[in-house]
Amino acid sequence: MTATVLGLAVVFLLLNLLAGLWRIGAGPTAADRMLAVLLFGSTTVALLLIMAQWLGDASLRTVALLFVVLATIVTLAFVGTPSDQERS
Repeated sequence: MTATVLGLAVVFLLLNLLAGLWRIGAGPTAADRMLAVLLFGSTTVALLLIMAQWLGDASLRTVALLFVVLATIVTLAFVGTPSDQERS
């Protein structure tokens, strides 16, 4: 039963990644695209944590922590860059 629920959660999160791919392509602004990238980061962390529980592999939790740190750095870098309006 638990394996089925975890499998369904993985499929649901993969569908969220597909929606994020659509947003990157259709996003009219850089902020929309950046939000999609952050969605990828958080969804990847969720996938890794679910897979760590499902497979019983603790090293996947370490990889998930690495993705959290990288997503934080990317967010800070994006916030720190001047927008198109500020450049003019």
